[in-house]
Amino acid sequence: MLIGFLILLLFQFAGELIVIAVGMPVPGPVVGMVLLLIGLIIKGKVPESLRVPSEALLKHLALLFVPAGVGLMTHFGLLKQDWLAILLALIVSTALTIVVTALLLNPSAKKLRNINQENS
Repeated sequence: MLIGFLILLLFQFAGELIVIAVGMPVPGPVVGMVLLLIGLIIKGKVPESLRVPSEALLKHLALLFVPAGVGLMTHFGLLKQDWLAILLALIVSTALTIVVTALLLNPSAKKLRNINQENS
């Protein structure tokens, strides 16, 4: 389990280094997770040493939202000031996410059905 946490932290650190070196306007952990995704795609599977700690983190995902909630309360004045822009951004990004997910899921579901039919 420690090796899995170490892998996750190393990818986060690599993402932070890339963001600092290039000056990207993206959080380092996001870049690190993209790097991890690329690595897992190349490998073709999730190693057991990475799967176990990842599942443990996902079980307690709700706890990871506590700092974000505290941040929202701390900056309530900014939220109150820019509520319309924030609301519009949330609506547009949610709609866009739904559309992109549907566009990606539809071909994947068809491909999966074809594979299942061939195996039957």
